[in-house]
Amino acid sequence: MRIKSNYKLREIAGATIIVKQGTRDIDLTHIISLNNSAKFLYEKFIGKEFTTEDVVNTLENIFHISHERAEKDAEIWVESMKECQIIE
Repeated sequence: MRIKSNYKLREIAGATIIVKQGTRDIDLTHIISLNNSAKFLYEKFIGKEFTTEDVVNTLENIFHISHERAEKDAEIWVESMKECQIIE
């Protein structure tokens, strides 16, 4: 998997959001807001090929959570990013 290069992180009113660059039409009904761990994962994997297992390992090592919790959280993050068409 890879995060598409035309998406960028922006800080707006204290919230971290992902915006699609290079489009004239902005659909404000599809703003993607990230919490701190989702932002960390986005920044960690932007510009790199990665797997869900890479996300699991990162969550375990950085946030010191159980493997089971890391698997669940990684799956949620990956699926959310796919649903929003940010990951290809």
